[in-house]
Amino acid sequence: MKKTTLGLALVVTLGLTACNSANQTTHTKNESTTSVNQSFEQFAASLIDSYWQHYPEASSYAGYGKYDDIISIPNAQTRASNNTFNEAQLDALQQFDINTLSANQQTDYYLIKNRLQKSLWHNQTFKSWQWNPSNYNVSGGFALLLNNRFKSTDEKLNLVLNRLKFVPDYYQAAQNNIENPTLEYTQLAIQQNQGAFSVLDDSLLEMLSSSNLSSADKALFKGRFADAKAAIHGYIDYLIKLEKELVATDSARSFRIGESLYEQKFAFDIQSGYTAKQMYQKALADKGRVTSEMICITNKLWPKYFPATPQPENDIQAISKLIKHLSAKHVDKHKFVDEISTQIPALEAFVKEKDLITLDADKPLVVRKTPEYMRGYAMASISSPGPYESKGNTFYNVEPLGDMDDEKASSYLREYNHWILQILNIHEAIPGHYTQLVYANKSPSLIKSLFSNGAMIEGWAVYTERMMLEEGYGNFEPEMWLMYYKWNLRVICNTILDYAIHVEGLSKEAGLDLLMNGAFQEQAEAQGKWRRATLSQVQLTSYYSGYREIYDLREAQKVKLGNSFDLKIFHETFLSFGSAPVKYITKLMQ
Repeated sequence: MKKTTLGLALVVTLGLTACNSANQTTHTKNESTTSVNQSFEQFAASLIDSYWQHYPEASSYAGYGKYDDIISIPNAQTRASNNTFNEAQLDALQQFDINTLSANQQTDYYLIKNRLQKSLWHNQTFKSWQWNPSNYNVSGGFALLLNNRFKSTDEKLNLVLNRLKFVPDYYQAAQNNIENPTLEYTQLAIQQNQGAFSVLDDSLLEMLSSSNLSSADKALFKGRFADAKAAIHGYIDYLIKLEKELVATDSARSFRIGESLYEQKFAFDIQSGYTAKQMYQKALADKGRVTSEMICITNKLWPKYFPATPQPENDIQAISKLIKHLSAKHVDKHKFVDEISTQIPALEAFVKEKDLITLDADKPLVVRKTPEYMRGYAMASISSPGPYESKGNTFYNVEPLGDMDDEKASSYLREYNHWILQILNIHEAIPGHYTQLVYANKSPSLIKSLFSNGAMIEGWAVYTERMMLEEGYGNFEPEMWLMYYKWNLRVICNTILDYAIHVEGLSKEAGLDLLMNGAFQEQAEAQGKWRRATLSQVQLTSYYSGYREIYDLREAQKVKLGNSFDLKIFHETFLSFGSAPVKYITKLMQ
């Protein structure tokens, strides 16, 4: 008995010793993990501080504020310095074992690595600083300062005063960089730099005269202001001469970047689980599926709108005729911007009624005409405050149509007709870009907010279009669904167009045919999209690729959670991770 007791006691003692040892090991491991996590957080915070020093303009757009009075000179010395910085930070990042980081930190790790490698690739391989003259424009930084609603007039003018001194050297460096540019980027640079004078105009001198700046500072301001305007005029004159030479000699660089660069840029910009070619092939398949849906709706609506007219046997012709008929319902060109403003409250009310996502009333959305220095690229866009200045205004930029001739304006208005204008507002405003970017600024990870993924941002906006209709926006009206599919087909064809242009050499005629006859777009919209595709690479694919991944994630979550799936929880959980690539958010949600 004693032996048994002793044996039992020994077993218990050994068991306790083993447990204590295991607990001690676990405790030590937890301490080690915590230490690694803290070290990574310190590294990320330090990297951001250093990043802003090397990229002061980016810090201003993020709302950081510390370097608002600095314009970096885009010369070889700056590029070399930035390369050295990115390489050093990559070396430091690789000291961390990613398997020891938390799920959120792993995502940050990938985002940091992608941003640093992408910066090096842009400087050393892509080299758009040589062939894209529109890279160089000081207007945005000045406009950001002057539109700041939290700074006094004197504070703004002092910052502008400091920034002005960099402008002459900035444009001299820009001119020195230009080598074998594309004609399209040269023309865009002329247009947008001419728009710079809508920001740096004489109203600044009126502000100056009534300010509290000293006489010496006022005199200095006027001198620098004149020098800055002269520098911009000089750059424009240089570009106009360059444009004439490019046209006369037919020596401009092609805007097509080719398959190798396209695949590399796609990997950096989209951060998808697919290659660019695979996404292109998925888009081709989805184009057929969406067209089939449109055929079904057209068959249903034809008797309503054309009771005395036989339906064409050619389905594409039938869809096109019905869309053209419906597209005649649109707002007057002079009321285009006002109509957008009017629709925003209705979207807010629907989202609240259906309890789809929580909206933040303290984050204002301001609809405005697109500033001149930003025009010529997109019909509508969002300019949001950065995470450091999250209470600033978010601007919904809308290209005004009032000054267009009637024919061109009519074409745009048929494209952005009664139904599609509502879908556009869902995409750009609520619960699309505006809502997502408000959530992104609340992300606990500053990395995810700052090093954001464009495909997730655009994909969310596209996802909300369908989600809102699924939840009853538009009262399940078949006309709304037909126009939605037309709009969605545009997103799909964006991917097809962009890839086909840059990789397969698609001609302008074939591209316009794809958009107008394959995606039922108006001529003005199709021509605008062609122009955009010549002024960008990969970005047009971000809408479709992000949308597909988000929608597929939601459907998988529905299957996984069954009756416990809650759409609002899904939305707010998804957005809580910031603007990270969808493939990483998927891992975090699972």
